Amino acid sequence: MYNSIKLPYDYNALEPVIDKKTVDIHYNKHHRKYAENLNNLTNSNIPLEQIPKRIDEFPLKDRGQILYNAGGVLNHDLYWQSLNKQTSPPTGRLLDKINEDYENFENFKNIFINKAQNLVGSGYTFLVTDNAGNLTIINLPNQETPLSYDLTPLFTIDLWEHAYYLKYQNDRNAYIQNIWEKASFDYASKLYENLF
Repeated sequence: MYNSIKLPYDYNALEPVIDKKTVDIHYNKHHRKYAENLNNLTNSNIPLEQIPKRIDEFPLKDRGQILYNAGGVLNHDLYWQSLNKQTSPPTGRLLDKINEDYENFENFKNIFINKAQNLVGSGYTFLVTDNAGNLTIINLPNQETPLSYDLTPLFTIDLWEHAYYLKYQNDRNAYIQNIWEKASFDYASKLYENLF
């Protein structure tokens, strides 16, 4: 059975950047629905993060919906781990690599913001790594996951309207700017450290 992660903080922890009602609806209605849908589509025991790489093991007629809902769980799991009550910058090897590739964290952040602002439609902006430890900032539509492209997602911002619309309405750029006040790279730093 596939489950969404437990929300790692209280519903009001991201105030005032993301309001309690948005977090509640986003987590309990949207995120959990992807897990519910995935469980209705399959009773597989393949680990969630392996589904995109092993999609050919599922019936052809179900693959599109399985990928979509597995991505919905994986992407949201990462999104909640990319935020926290207190912002925290990258550390260790991840910070070293960001400084090497992007000069400094502030420059990285500005490039990430620019990339997010240029996403067309719904989706996510990710910081990903390949198997050699190279970092890239990418946009993916809908619920596509970087795992489908043999990339490991480290950090993400959800750019679906349900992530921001109650507070920001159509001002997605304000959400993209403000979310850095709650951005947490603790999970990303640990993951990158463990990988490399």
